[in-house]
Amino acid sequence: MIQFKSPREIEKMRKAGRIVAEVLDLISENIKPGVTTKTLDKLAAEYFKRIGARPAFLGYQGFPAHICVSIDDEVVHGIPGERKLVEGQIVSVDVGSILDGYYGDAARSFGVGEISPEDQRLLEVTESSLKKGIEKCLVGNYLGDVSAAIQNFVEDKGFSVVRDLVGHGIGRKMHEEPQVPNYGKPGTGIELKEGLVVAIEPMINAGGFDIRLLPDGWTIVTADGANSAHFEHTVAITANGPEILTVR
Repeated sequence: MIQFKSPREIEKMRKAGRIVAEVLDLISENIKPGVTTKTLDKLAAEYFKRIGARPAFLGYQGFPAHICVSIDDEVVHGIPGERKLVEGQIVSVDVGSILDGYYGDAARSFGVGEISPEDQRLLEVTESSLKKGIEKCLVGNYLGDVSAAIQNFVEDKGFSVVRDLVGHGIGRKMHEEPQVPNYGKPGTGIELKEGLVVAIEPMINAGGFDIRLLPDGWTIVTADGANSAHFEHTVAITANGPEILTVR
């Protein structure tokens, strides 16, 4: 069932979203060759504790870390550990927070040091596709308008949209209705109404869109080994247009 949020609830989600943005900013300052992914997770854990918020991912369906850190062909749900970042990699970091019972969720992808022009273009196209989707988050539009805007932009640039993973509604739960695919047809799906809050998260591959799950039960990688990028924001549908909640 879709849950529409009151202005008071959206204000609470703003606060949760701001914490997510602050954690991602902190992580971005530490994306350097030689840094372990476990170190990035520790930085996030310390920040959550200091600010008085809870990490949304830790323990969620058994996930063992505070953030997700996915490298190169890892699409999402990479588990932080002893791996050291290497010059030329791309790293996707997904962060969720809980504050006063409300959730925020966002992701960004980063280059480690100097990256290839192809990977830089992948990051730019993925981030731009998120913006294209957010632009369609208008009262009276349809969910398919958001999905199609992402898909059309990405495919026009020669990349592919992951089909088996989608964005989602968000509020008092991490995952609420509706699902938000990154592909679709304009004018289809639910009508967007004031008070709907969704996490829009394009996951874009340099190769094909097929994915597979690694034996750890969490990490999802591209089936063909091509690199992948991931950008996400929590967005509220308002009478004045889309409001991104996961910003400082």
